Amino acid sequence: MEAGLPAERLTRSAPAVPVGIVHLGLGAFFRAHGAVYIEEAMSASGGDWGILGVSLQSATMRDQLTPQGGTYMALELGPEGETLRHVQSVQGVLVAREDAQAVLEAMADPGVRIVSLTVTEKGYCHEPSTGRLNDQHPDIVHDLSHPLPVSAPGYLVRALALRLSRGLPPFTVLTCDNLPNNGHVVRGVVLDLAHAIDPALAAWIEAEGKFPSTMVDRIVPATKPEDIARVEALIGAHDAAPVMHEPFRQWVVEDDFVGGLRPDLGAAGVQLVRDVTEFEHMKLRMLNGTHSSLAYLGYLSGHETIADCMTDPVLDRFVQHLWAAEIIPALTPPEGVSLSEYAQALRARYANPGIRHRTWQIAMDGSQKLPQRILGTLETNLAANRPCPGLMLAVAAWMIYVRGTDLAGQPIEVKDPLAPRLREAATSADPVGALLALREVFPQDLAARLSEPLRKACSDLSALGAKDAMQARL
Repeated sequence: MEAGLPAERLTRSAPAVPVGIVHLGLGAFFRAHGAVYIEEAMSASGGDWGILGVSLQSATMRDQLTPQGGTYMALELGPEGETLRHVQSVQGVLVAREDAQAVLEAMADPGVRIVSLTVTEKGYCHEPSTGRLNDQHPDIVHDLSHPLPVSAPGYLVRALALRLSRGLPPFTVLTCDNLPNNGHVVRGVVLDLAHAIDPALAAWIEAEGKFPSTMVDRIVPATKPEDIARVEALIGAHDAAPVMHEPFRQWVVEDDFVGGLRPDLGAAGVQLVRDVTEFEHMKLRMLNGTHSSLAYLGYLSGHETIADCMTDPVLDRFVQHLWAAEIIPALTPPEGVSLSEYAQALRARYANPGIRHRTWQIAMDGSQKLPQRILGTLETNLAANRPCPGLMLAVAAWMIYVRGTDLAGQPIEVKDPLAPRLREAATSADPVGALLALREVFPQDLAARLSEPLRKACSDLSALGAKDAMQARL
């Protein structure tokens, strides 16, 4: 490449692979996690498991990846250096908003045996506090009366209906989002929607469908323009959509697939288990729960990233307190796993200076995340009469964050599907009471038990500031 000339575009170097998996929500996390595992499984044992990505709304990913043949670079950011990988398991990308029928036809293709998802918690159009379908969600209201859907559950149901009408078996629905009992949740949402559309379809899905639960783990920060420039300098070609990730990865999957058909995931290091629940709770509460706690309290303390938080002695001690005193006592460890060792491994991962995971990014969509990341632990501790002042402070920090101004009165750009309602509640005469009244987030019986400690925590944050309020709980 001559100086001053634009770099050539990254291109595919491996042969295309027939599509066996359609993935809804082709964001950075899946491309740095599931797509890499699936590529390694095919390298180890073969099989037609190429991935067709689907962007439900934006055309950006399609426009970035199509000129590259669906391929991209994954840059591992370790404490002691970087490692590049050219990922080629994605064969192409469709944009659902542009051609819903093409997406449905792809999902109904006989060669497709798995439809996987990373659509974030809010993409399931469910009530986080109950796990049930929110039939008042605008996308679900649309999908109930239109054959061409807009929601992820709508695509699953309409594509399964096509397969039933054509005499094909259902595909396995493999959710990869951070939801407790995520396979059970997506199964319930799909059955609720299918039953409202066609009870016979719902009965077929209930009898023949498979919805294995999973636990996924890898820290994948958002790709920034400087990351794209760095990858270009490393490879001498332009990659419009590289992904950055930490060295650690884990994928635990219940081995329950339609017809037993799946890639050889075990050959790639996936843990195939009968029941993922204990792994799921461990990760959601220990990693995601402390990630969210650090996001709100770290942001209010003036820290941009999780790594920055871990250089602050108060936040470092606070997160260790959360693990030791409030989270681990509320968990049953998976067989053969030391929760204290897992906590120390998380601490090292958080402190990795190569990973610039922004507190503002993790703080997004808190109304969808809190029930499974923090409120479940609070409920367990309250039932056991165990004090949990640290987690109460984390929820209080969220209550302050969603008002749209920090403790110094500076504006915060709050990204959340309930953002207008959260702001209205958080700026009312009784912000704690108004936020606890949101049944999408707080079950009524739990809200009543949280009221007094959250009022105290919010008062401490306002009076002392985030760091002194944390220090007072250590």
